[in-house]
Amino acid sequence: MAVELKVPEAGESVTEVELGTWHKKEGEQVAKDELIVEIETDKVTQELVAPADGTLTKVLKKTGETARVGEVVAHFEEGDAPAASKSESQKEPVKGEAKAQSKDESKSDEAKSPAPSAADSEPRIMPAAQRMMEEHAVRAADIEPTGPGGRILKEDVQRHLETASTSSTPSRSEAPRSSGSAPSTASQPAGDRQEEAVPMSPLRRRIAERLVQAQQNAAMLTTFNEVDMSGIMNLRNQYKDSFEKRYGIKLGFMSFFVKACIDALKQFPAVNAEIRDRDIVYKNYYDIGIAVSTEKGLVVPVVRNTERLSFAEIEQTIADFGKRARDGKIKIEELQGGTFTITNGGVFGSLMSTPILNPPQSGVLGMHTIQQRPIAVDGKVEIRPMMYIALTYDHRVIDGREAVSFLKRIKDACEDPNRMLMEV
Repeated sequence: MAVELKVPEAGESVTEVELGTWHKKEGEQVAKDELIVEIETDKVTQELVAPADGTLTKVLKKTGETARVGEVVAHFEEGDAPAASKSESQKEPVKGEAKAQSKDESKSDEAKSPAPSAADSEPRIMPAAQRMMEEHAVRAADIEPTGPGGRILKEDVQRHLETASTSSTPSRSEAPRSSGSAPSTASQPAGDRQEEAVPMSPLRRRIAERLVQAQQNAAMLTTFNEVDMSGIMNLRNQYKDSFEKRYGIKLGFMSFFVKACIDALKQFPAVNAEIRDRDIVYKNYYDIGIAVSTEKGLVVPVVRNTERLSFAEIEQTIADFGKRARDGKIKIEELQGGTFTITNGGVFGSLMSTPILNPPQSGVLGMHTIQQRPIAVDGKVEIRPMMYIALTYDHRVIDGREAVSFLKRIKDACEDPNRMLMEV
């Protein structure tokens, strides 16, 4: 039975998608629930799988092309491959030829055995990487993939080309000039100065739109403080082994900051509010967005009702979000909503930054790298593990006094984590 493969619903605000990597080719047989093509939206990557065992008969949209929600992107035939697609050698031999044919086949079994297909042996290739490989005539087998699930990224292709360029001889600058030709006096830049125009992915376009929206629609201001991480680090070192043994996950720093933010948000509810038309809407629940960096851009899955979760539940939820976001398995509804956001640039070595609001939220906390620095403690200079923290806030909702006091409350809670348990 013929089936039309259509772009599935991808959330209320999503009307258009971009076709990613096709994992099956026309005429190729597919098992039920096997991945056929990746669909990229402005928020997540979805997978379009086979509805039943059958054959992909027609591809209507190529990688990189856009399609509307509900639009047909391929045709699929349920059941075994059509008889017309079978080669003459696969047809049943007539009775008189069966014996002779079996002898011939037995002699050439090895020659006739099908080799593994390229789809089975080659890693997955991201669209930008595929375009670059085609441009430079590079084989996937020559590239070392570093993306999730063995995917080849654009950066992998660039690294391969750079390595090949530096190892090739003679170099461009050493190439012999033809006799009789005078050296060129024109000013020519040295080295390889190629450019590549790559269309922005739907996610990157959406990120750009929201960043511009935040800059234009909010009165953003950032205030800074620093946290002595000794208290958290000592407590973490004391209980990390028993914590991991009991809950099956490592005790990180993020759960401490989530708890500290909940404490501070309860003290300063304006930071947990948003402007809606002419009203300021104060929220008595705490859905904290945790920024996660992926190969396609930044996504912010939301941990719901964090005030009801334990340290272990927060760590488990964040770890699950991080893994699924990097694998493109995050759901649309898990990225929606949120009353406050935390972003951690410290994992990349950032010492200080000014994070941008995630509209319509009124506040975002930026964490940074932990660095051993000399500070004054009780009149003496000591070396302590210090972290700069930043709060970007919407000045239309939050006054400077509230913002500074909010950040100071987080500092106090993190420097003396026991007070979070005592709620003092």
